[in-house]
Amino acid sequence: MHALALETFELSKRFGGFTALDAVSLKVRPGTVHALLGENGAGKSTLVKCVVGYYSPDGGAVMVDGREQAIRSPSVARALGIGMVYQHFTVVPGMTVAENLLLARGRLPAVIPWKQVRAELKAFLRTTPFRLDLDATPQDLSAGEKQKLEILKQLYLKPRLLILDEPTSVLTPQEADEVLGLLKDRAHAGDCTVVMITHKFREVAEHADDVSVLRRGALVARHAVADVEPEALAAAMVGVGQRALGATFTREARQAGALRLSVQGLEVAGDRGERAVHALDLRVRSGEIVGVAGVSGNGQRELMEALVGQRAIDGGEIAVSGEAFHATRAQNRRLKVRSLPEEPLRNACVADLSVGHNMGLRVFDAAPVARAGWLNFGVLRDRARALIAEYGIKTQGDGAAIRSLSGGNVQRAVLARELAEDADLLLVSNPVFGLDFAAVAEIHGRLVGARNRGTAVLLVSEDLDELLHLSDRIVVMSGGRIVFACDARDADRRRLGAYMGGHAEPEGHEDDAVAPTVPAFLKVNA
Repeated sequence: MHALALETFELSKRFGGFTALDAVSLKVRPGTVHALLGENGAGKSTLVKCVVGYYSPDGGAVMVDGREQAIRSPSVARALGIGMVYQHFTVVPGMTVAENLLLARGRLPAVIPWKQVRAELKAFLRTTPFRLDLDATPQDLSAGEKQKLEILKQLYLKPRLLILDEPTSVLTPQEADEVLGLLKDRAHAGDCTVVMITHKFREVAEHADDVSVLRRGALVARHAVADVEPEALAAAMVGVGQRALGATFTREARQAGALRLSVQGLEVAGDRGERAVHALDLRVRSGEIVGVAGVSGNGQRELMEALVGQRAIDGGEIAVSGEAFHATRAQNRRLKVRSLPEEPLRNACVADLSVGHNMGLRVFDAAPVARAGWLNFGVLRDRARALIAEYGIKTQGDGAAIRSLSGGNVQRAVLARELAEDADLLLVSNPVFGLDFAAVAEIHGRLVGARNRGTAVLLVSEDLDELLHLSDRIVVMSGGRIVFACDARDADRRRLGAYMGGHAEPEGHEDDAVAPTVPAFLKVNA
């Protein structure tokens, strides 16, 4: 057993007329951790799926330990010692953790010696950075625990080459560091080679030996991590010079003002009737960004849906500017409440309507757009065109269907609509998920700009780096409750991660209160 070397030679993959991979020649040294960076749609997942046999490439070759291999299916890859943790869960819902682990082996005997197998599984779990109940089923597990099970399935097989597609997206910072640290140690011991797709520069800097960058299906850069800065990697991902990445934005020093949002004892049910939000108290004042941290599945989505009126509440009170709030259209207008929900094309737009009409959804029944029951389409069109120009929305015109826009431009269009007039309260969920660096920098700048003008901003994000980057205060949700709160300037990453994972506060880690590794063009000036 030894770590495998991986090489692709001019690997290409097309889907109809779209070229997802364009003659990619990648080299991964054995016994190293190799990071793959690239914007959404750059070809990262397509590349690794060709390596593991999930896709058949249209050209080029895959070489393992210097020998060309025809990997036509994941079972062939597994036989070669190649394993992969996919971005989406592949666990079998009706089976226990023990059964899912055993199933990962592939071929099983007709009669399973469970006493012996359970002893082996318990011994295996003692060597891993986290534990799971062997008798639990995936329905009993949180999103983070399901991701742990996916990783455990591959570690159980002792792969010689392990590929991970966004492996830490639903893990706490401690869990992410434990997993990647364990894999790095195994790689450096010569037991396996690790290829990981990530968008987190901190993970690249702390755990990877080499990094490659893909852009529009092509390999555009390869570096030893020790020899490259995050700014150069970001520039390669976007395809511009470092100076063209964009200007920093300024966070004005100010005291939080009047209370805008008050939540007391909130109770909200989940999709299956379970209690998703329990006895939750929260306050947001004007001129501050309050970030909500937490591992996915701990009630953040249900909280925000209740605040914007998309989910009924079972108990508690919500008040905006001292008034009981029910998220009606009239209240949103009068109290100046605006929102940028998760997946805005689905939750904040009418997909088949035009960009212009979607941007007018807040004002179509108010002067000057509407008078005496009549809609003035000229005013609506002029207003939309002005916002399209101001926010740099790339569209074929205000008459194009909003579903034809890219994700970043849908985000811009919704944000332009919500901030077209002054907002007193802005409710935001995962605002930059899957967006390119230019869109991220712009939307972050708009949020901080609204805060500087006195808007109260509640920001839910699964990216702790983003929250540390933007927030004035951070609260942590776990099990549907707020379990911790702190000033963002004093935030300790390990402490936040401990509360995110539902654990007691760690001791003796005050030196770990470090800021996230963020490219300079995304940093906020204090």
